[in-house]
Amino acid sequence: MSQDMSTHQPATTEETEPEEASAPLPAARRPRRPPWALRALWSAWSQGWRQRHPRGAQVLSVTLTVLAAALVVAALVMPDSVARLEPGAFLRLPAEAVVGAAVLLALPRRPRVAVAAVSGVLLGAMTVLNALDMGFNQYLGRKFNVILDWSLFGDAESYMEDSLGRTATLAAVAGVITLVLLLLVLLALSVVRVSGVLARHPGTATRGTLVAGVVWITCSSLGLQVAGVPLASDRTATALRDQTRRVSDTLHDEAEFRKVARVDAFGNTPGSQLVPDLRGKDMIFTFIESYGRSAIEDPIMAPGVDRTLDVRTKALAKAGFHARSGWLTSATYGGSSWLGHSTTMSGLWISNQQRYRTVMASDHMSLTDAFKKTGAFDTVGVMPGVQKGWPEQKWYGLDKVYNAFRLGYRGPKFSWSTMPDQYTLQQYQERVHSKRPTAGRSRMSLLILTSSHQPWAPIPKMVGWDRLGDGSVFKDIEAAGNKPADIIADTTRSREEYGKSIQYSVTALTEWLERYGSEDTVLVFLGDHQPIARVSGDHASRDVPVSVVAKDPKVLDRIADWGWTDGLRPAHDAPVWKMSAFRDRFLTAYGSTPHPKTN
Repeated sequence: MSQDMSTHQPATTEETEPEEASAPLPAARRPRRPPWALRALWSAWSQGWRQRHPRGAQVLSVTLTVLAAALVVAALVMPDSVARLEPGAFLRLPAEAVVGAAVLLALPRRPRVAVAAVSGVLLGAMTVLNALDMGFNQYLGRKFNVILDWSLFGDAESYMEDSLGRTATLAAVAGVITLVLLLLVLLALSVVRVSGVLARHPGTATRGTLVAGVVWITCSSLGLQVAGVPLASDRTATALRDQTRRVSDTLHDEAEFRKVARVDAFGNTPGSQLVPDLRGKDMIFTFIESYGRSAIEDPIMAPGVDRTLDVRTKALAKAGFHARSGWLTSATYGGSSWLGHSTTMSGLWISNQQRYRTVMASDHMSLTDAFKKTGAFDTVGVMPGVQKGWPEQKWYGLDKVYNAFRLGYRGPKFSWSTMPDQYTLQQYQERVHSKRPTAGRSRMSLLILTSSHQPWAPIPKMVGWDRLGDGSVFKDIEAAGNKPADIIADTTRSREEYGKSIQYSVTALTEWLERYGSEDTVLVFLGDHQPIARVSGDHASRDVPVSVVAKDPKVLDRIADWGWTDGLRPAHDAPVWKMSAFRDRFLTAYGSTPHPKTN
């Protein structure tokens, strides 16, 4: 009776105050209905609906409970790799669910609801981190670092905007944010609902929890599996330990790496004793975006790329140039190209953003800065991928840098790439290479080519070097090319187009060398990292090709003991070095004298 009176209390109030009911207040003055009143109305409506449809209410209640439990279990056992994302991975018994049920059964109502809600939110956060691990594994070949990797989301958004457009990017970002919030709310509500069911049936729930615990221990002890997947799971607990360890390792690594960065085998070498065997040379270092070992050895990409490398080796030989090539193991994978650039140039293993910032703020000598310190070289950088301030110029020791806005390009962007590599190289020729260095000096150049950057659509085509102009010639080529959205979602086409982009970049660079290189030109070119795992494969190495090209036979004689392969295509069994070993080996090969710096 009291419940019915409570339910109908608002109506009774209206009946006892007819004057107010007949003269409602204006909207601006009408008092808001308090939250407790809204809850009362909802309770009254839902109770009435249950009374009118008892069968439907029961089915709905059971369905919601099953869905809530399924969502919680799925979140607890979800793998951290796309390759393991299959139905069998979700048919597991999570230890966290057994322990959680035992804890919730032991708590009074209010603490139980609070613990369940907080646990659901935390499980949602772990699920988001797990999804980030999946994405980072797929694209960068590593897991998400909760301390260092937040800054990469800005780069990811810029990449999506360049590839798919601003509208699609804003929609995707809004969708992701909505999905994350929805996941947190749904998991919190799901754990609360499941805990309520456990509390209403304590005897059955207790026996079920004990049985589940025994089953988990048995499966774990015997190593029972289904389709190669263990039945007993502690996936979320393991992920939490991994995240905790990753945070601890990151904090510890910062202090340790600062010590490592202060040690430099050539840090106190006088300029007069740096690269004496390259004095008078036209020295060029070039990175080709995403130029990895897979381009040369994968069965889909390799035929076209290998054919291009062989053809260009012969063309260069006809022009008097010869090459030797090997492999370097990059410090990064699938992206974060700047880590590969700085690792090559610093002689340090710069595998994350924290190490990168540490080195950029240090006086550890870069390979390019070594040429500047000689006093015998002008130093210049050509960076078509740089579209904002670039304070790293100082650490690289570059007198002048041409970024995307200083190369006079008036053609279309090719997805992320601001301009085709052929245009970049022609502008380098006109603005830098064709000009005389400062009197008595030579020149050292650092070029970063971008046309082979994902999503590999559209891809530029070679045009006559005398037709390049301001780049407008590429408008029709860009318009006729593939759309990024058509390539991104298709793994096979991505691999095919990636191979074509490498062919284009290698052709543009070597044609430039054939056309404009001199007797003194020495070109070192290499990849910065492998392409994303979806293209290179889940178990691909981190190796990238590296080549030294020159006309002067003495230049290649200096590296004869490296065991590298003749030509632009390194043999499968050619030596593999860590990318961080290149700087010191190069400096030593060309006559530099070590004078260590240790503080």
